[in-house]
Amino acid sequence: MEQVIELSYALDTFYLLMSGAFVMWMAAGFAMLEAGLVRAKNTTEILTKNIALFAIACVMYLLVGYNIMYPAEAVNSIWPGISFLLGADNTAAEVIMVNGDSDPDNNSVYSNMADFFFQVVFVATAMSIVSGAVAERMKLWAFLAFSVVMTGFIYPLQGYWKWGGGFLDGLGFYDFAGSGVVHLCGATAALAGIILLGARKGKYDKEGNITPIPGCNLPLATLGTFILWMGWFGFNGGSQLIISNVSDANIVAMVFVNTNASAAGGVVAALIAAHILFGKADLSMILNGALAGLVAITADPASPSPLLATIIGMVAGVIVVFSIIGIDNLKLDDPVGAISVHGVVGIWGLIAVCFSNPEATFIAQLTGIVSIMTFVFIASFATWYAFKLIIGIRVTEEEEYHGVDYSECGMEAYPEFTDNSKG
Repeated sequence: MEQVIELSYALDTFYLLMSGAFVMWMAAGFAMLEAGLVRAKNTTEILTKNIALFAIACVMYLLVGYNIMYPAEAVNSIWPGISFLLGADNTAAEVIMVNGDSDPDNNSVYSNMADFFFQVVFVATAMSIVSGAVAERMKLWAFLAFSVVMTGFIYPLQGYWKWGGGFLDGLGFYDFAGSGVVHLCGATAALAGIILLGARKGKYDKEGNITPIPGCNLPLATLGTFILWMGWFGFNGGSQLIISNVSDANIVAMVFVNTNASAAGGVVAALIAAHILFGKADLSMILNGALAGLVAITADPASPSPLLATIIGMVAGVIVVFSIIGIDNLKLDDPVGAISVHGVVGIWGLIAVCFSNPEATFIAQLTGIVSIMTFVFIASFATWYAFKLIIGIRVTEEEEYHGVDYSECGMEAYPEFTDNSKG
């Protein structure tokens, strides 16, 4: 029996680590997606934000965030308390098997360090969502300062409410891999930021008409989408946490199939919706359709049948197209469609759980949605506003015109094709 336990420990720890590595690779996907959807003169800055935010997330979650989200002993179901740094790195976290077997001999164990690694790449994902929404006009250091607060405090606190055993978990709120905890959280923080930041110059004219501002590199954006699609198998599959028995292995396989099916459904639906609306196959909408399908199924990729997962993704693909148009009409400038993909569709994914999971209720899901959005919006808006007063959050009109690559980073990604002359 001891040999079996050791093998289970090794297998589950390895699976969690490799899943975390897949999710870490999503950072490259976000970087490429955003680099492709911004203008050439802002590419270096967006890449700088993506690698810097990942590092900041890792440091802040190590220092304080992980202990807030998963406290050894919480104060209550709303406030977990604050403690710093990780414990001994050879301890193990005990996980009861999914089939409900409470026999200690049948429990699966994995390293706490593997759990930390898997969780830290999730907080970086949430912060990456903010990056694209505020692109092309935010000060780099204001964004990085917000990253400190977001990854160290805002994200972990609302994450504790569900995944750390807080009040949302007690109410029965269901969010398997983070349609709410990760994606809705990131999108809500982004929404607070762009409200205070304002639109890019030239995006809306005096009459309120919308002027499209196309990205500079759709091949990069497409590559980023494929990387995210691939990384999502670790995002959703790894959230099962263990794979060392038949039951869990079968669940992981279903999660992979449903994740892929929903993304495919999102692509097909967005392609058709864009063609009906615009008469063209709009690639940017198609890419967002894939991501929408992935976000939607993240709330529960284990319960639906593959056909239902495809339908959930298709609904998400249609929603994201209309949401991007609607948010643009509200004069909320989101260069990459992050609020629609991760926020609006995140809400859809959380509601869709009720169609296949008997454990979920509409009341619990709506409570979770409202709780996450309310807290994250208020906390983020207050943080953004404080930085606006202290250091400012928006670059000057001249800096925006010439591109933030030059003003914030002192170098261009495509120096042969950009003109930063001061004349």
